[in-house]
Amino acid sequence: MDRNIRTVDDVLKLLDDLFAPEADRWTTGASDWWDGFYADRSREVPFFVEKPDENLVSYLDRGLVAPQGRALDLGCGPGRNAIRLAAAGFQVDAVDLSATAVAWAEERARAAGVEARFRCGDAFDPDGRGSTDGPYDLIHDSGCFHHLPPHRRISYLALLERALAPGGHLSLTCFASGAMGAELPDSDFYRRSGPHGGLAYTPDALRRIFADLTEIELRRVSDEPPESARFGEPVLWTALFRKPTGRRT
Repeated sequence: MDRNIRTVDDVLKLLDDLFAPEADRWTTGASDWWDGFYADRSREVPFFVEKPDENLVSYLDRGLVAPQGRALDLGCGPGRNAIRLAAAGFQVDAVDLSATAVAWAEERARAAGVEARFRCGDAFDPDGRGSTDGPYDLIHDSGCFHHLPPHRRISYLALLERALAPGGHLSLTCFASGAMGAELPDSDFYRRSGPHGGLAYTPDALRRIFADLTEIELRRVSDEPPESARFGEPVLWTALFRKPTGRRT
């Protein structure tokens, strides 16, 4: 008889195990799936392009985020945003579950002539290979958050609490409700084997989840044409939040 639950981490791991293994996109056990996803670089995947997010560039160009200090790129994939942040002057850490994606990102960074520290592992595990020491002036997330199951928002918020500097910014891109992603209530994911393909969010849901942060901007991502130097798909929200200066890491 197992009676092993005594901490929040124990509960989170128990909930992880309620989902079918093939639904996993958020733990280190999903690394093989993501390696397969990134293995063919010629696939017509929109975010395989060598372009930074239009919202990230916009935040920098408009002075909403100062191009200085330390930045963390969560779920960095092939490194397109990490490279843009490094070119802007940030000291960049970039983390992804996929070793294949990280290797591709390192190649791109070398070709671009910029320096960034890429890690393969789980950024939400403070003791794991992908752990991040912070504090960061900017945490940029282009599509990581919406792959987390509901209970792992706790891990996400814990990462922000320990790693985002007071006055620092969270730049978030995620699936927009009505455009892309699963629309089920949180509770239904635990009855249907897991959040295959990612979760959709409304603006109100994002505001509730990140209520401890100050909203700077929340809008649809701009639809960028193929000739644009920026990546943008309107099936996504972009949100910029700031951590109050009175909060400690």
